Amino acid sequence: MKRNEANQASRLRRVLSIVLCATALAPMLAAQAAEPQSCERVRMAAPGWADIDATNAITGIVLKALGYNQTVSNLSVPITYEGLKRGQIDVFLGNWMPAQAPLVKPFVEGHSIDVLHANLTNAKFTLAVPDYVAAAGVHSFADLAKNAGKFDDTIYGIEPGAPANQNIKHMLDKKAFGLGDWRLVESSETGMLTQVERAVRDKKWIVFLAWEPHEMNTRFHITYLAGGDAYFGPDYGGATVNTVTRTGFAQQCANLGRLLSQMTFNVDLENQIMTSVLRDKEDVKTASLNALKAHTNLLGPWLDGVTTVGGANGLQAVNAAIGGH
Repeated sequence: MKRNEANQASRLRRVLSIVLCATALAPMLAAQAAEPQSCERVRMAAPGWADIDATNAITGIVLKALGYNQTVSNLSVPITYEGLKRGQIDVFLGNWMPAQAPLVKPFVEGHSIDVLHANLTNAKFTLAVPDYVAAAGVHSFADLAKNAGKFDDTIYGIEPGAPANQNIKHMLDKKAFGLGDWRLVESSETGMLTQVERAVRDKKWIVFLAWEPHEMNTRFHITYLAGGDAYFGPDYGGATVNTVTRTGFAQQCANLGRLLSQMTFNVDLENQIMTSVLRDKEDVKTASLNALKAHTNLLGPWLDGVTTVGGANGLQAVNAAIGGH
């Protein structure tokens, strides 16, 4: 009798041990099973801007270390939002607000994209002039028209279709600040900055789209113009950059959703990368890796609760991949 009771007690202990073990493993198994295999490929967009090239590269390093496969498509901003709406793009790190507000509004209201997270604050985005032009008396949008001849009645923008260009066109259409006869030159970020470089070299007058973070802020001595609040927002186009995704992405790919909701960049980090790329001619992936090594303090908050594709500790995996601690 005592032997049977002992055997039953032994069996009960084994059963309890199995149950407790299964209970302990359940969260890990659930985490591994939470994302479908389709989440392992992360489709992102690049509009040809140096800052988004930098953040895409940083994100790519982290994703690769976690076992994901990043693909980046070079697309204009309007096409990027259409791609998100149609489920052809998963993530876009370049939702500059309020500059893109008119463009993005129907996508947000139609629930065809999700605004996931503000990945950068304290940015700027408005018109600027070289410092020598500012020293000659041009400090605001209202100062442009009275110097029209020196500026050749021209504002230099970025790629056609860019929301910032649309803001400028709207301003010209409204004949705001007496600029009704002015024209906007649309080319690309690189094309615009080439024009700035030539103007600065020859001390000619030029007004152009400018933003921070960007290497242009250290490459050229520039002054942001005041008074454009109605078209670029207050505080010299004070901007927030958001991470946006296709609808439901963060729920379908929960581990990725957590990571992307926690990845927050800063102006110094992005400026470091862009300076290495644009001034020192360093590859963007190399520049981003070096920047991450110099800012490993960012990784803890980014990877809190994030795992690899296989369910291992995400922070340890990324530190191992970049040679951190």
